[in-house]
Amino acid sequence: MNDVKATLADGKTVEVPAGTQVGTLADGPQDASSGLPYIGALVNNDVSSMSYPITVTSTVQFLTMADPYGWRIYRHSLCFLLAKAVRDVFPDALFSVEHSFGPGLFCSFHENADAPNRIEPKQLDAIEKRMRELVERKLPIERHKISFTEAIRQFEESDQPDKLNLLKHRNPPRVVVHWCDGFSDLAHGPLAPNTGVLGLFELVDYQSGFVLHYPERESLTKIPPFDDQPHLFQIFKEHKEWGRILGVNTVGRLNETIATGEIADFIRTAEALHEKKLSRIADQIAEKRDSVKLILIAGPSCAGKTTLAKRLATHLRVNGIRPVTLATDDYFVGHDKNPLDEDGNPDYEHIEAVDLELFNNDLLKLVEGDTIDMPRFNFEKQEREYRGETLRIDTDQMVIIEGIHGLNPRLTERIPADCEFKIYISALTQLSVDSNNRISTTDNRLMRRMVRDNNFRGHNALDTLRMWSSVRRGEKRWIFPFQREAHATFNSALDYELAVLKPLVEPLLMQVKPHDREYAEARRLSEFLLHFLGTADDPVPRNSILREYTGGSDFKY
Repeated sequence: MNDVKATLADGKTVEVPAGTQVGTLADGPQDASSGLPYIGALVNNDVSSMSYPITVTSTVQFLTMADPYGWRIYRHSLCFLLAKAVRDVFPDALFSVEHSFGPGLFCSFHENADAPNRIEPKQLDAIEKRMRELVERKLPIERHKISFTEAIRQFEESDQPDKLNLLKHRNPPRVVVHWCDGFSDLAHGPLAPNTGVLGLFELVDYQSGFVLHYPERESLTKIPPFDDQPHLFQIFKEHKEWGRILGVNTVGRLNETIATGEIADFIRTAEALHEKKLSRIADQIAEKRDSVKLILIAGPSCAGKTTLAKRLATHLRVNGIRPVTLATDDYFVGHDKNPLDEDGNPDYEHIEAVDLELFNNDLLKLVEGDTIDMPRFNFEKQEREYRGETLRIDTDQMVIIEGIHGLNPRLTERIPADCEFKIYISALTQLSVDSNNRISTTDNRLMRRMVRDNNFRGHNALDTLRMWSSVRRGEKRWIFPFQREAHATFNSALDYELAVLKPLVEPLLMQVKPHDREYAEARRLSEFLLHFLGTADDPVPRNSILREYTGGSDFKY
């Protein structure tokens, strides 16, 4: 057997026989400086399990929970552990990992097909007790390649129809599964080497289900107090009901809809649900027309804020309200006065990047019926300009303001609260890959942004991936803490959209090469998209939020 070279993160190079498992090259079971266990590795910038065989010249970096890629491995491994525990204790139960919930995941549970969607405290205790037992036993989590036929047989015998549905529209000669003590699951990326490293979690009884609660990445040694987020939960609850109406809640069901030629009807229904929700929000605002003068829309990157503002304006006109728009970008303080981030670079997402005093003064004048001089920010000169434009709102008018700080009380701190109506928008999909593998709502927005950046901003996928971590940090600091300020919420996710984005995103991801650090993320997304059948965007309406990213919208941006 030939030897291959492996270069470790500290610069040390070793020669090992081809096929050597990467985990054997680690200097121990855990990182010496942090004390955290190794749970995976980056091999040539591809995220791998500790059992991955090295067959070519490689660079190797071992991963702990402190690394973003290692953190994802930990989360996925916890879901695997939970699914095994549920199967061990309640073999007839219908269980599903539904969606993110702060530092955790909300899960649903039916003891059997005829039982209500509800978990009793003693059932939850039994599941957590079983998880703790599995952690204590330090059972290996093994990765196996089996034939397609064998995979079908295993999932039929273990009564896992969600896995079978996922394989129904795929035909690989081999299927990768994870196996642990008699329980097997489709592999959706690497898992931890054993159950013993998965001890940081708790199960919290919540609403009709429970939350798999775990540490935040900023504080990995302890689990934070449970923080209820009723606004966020309500968004998911409503969208889950939409999924029930549409009859599609997994990727397998979506693929079936495409394969049977029913996708156009599905798209129309999904868009009609958006239209209905927009109409209801417009009605809420219209009921307060005597007091509300400002409509503030906030949400994370690529949630669809701009299209929401434009579509909402149409619905408001139906209610006899003539909206106008005001951009917070035109109130930027400029490069010289802009706050700096921890690296000394301009932090354009900081709330003090906006001239808050001027912004509040102008808003107060508008609310009181006065006229303001409209500023325009010249991004080339990095300065504010006045071009003779003025604005005044009549009694039948409202100002729509959209931006990341719309829910932050500091943005409008001088405006009376009853003059404002605040809307939080995000893209929170209710689709799951299968019962214990959810679709990350962040991935939804990331792929929207990739397509938009490529179509309209001259950025390739590598550019988008490189800036994404900074975008996420800004969202966590400036957007998510203020969700509770919203008077209404809007979920912009469209359950068909990943099928439309697939043929647009896949070629962009292929431009990211193995020598790029971001290759791991590009490879993960490429593997994820393999689960979807693609479809053309022809049936997507011209006013759809998705058109903000794919192009072809009736709106001007």
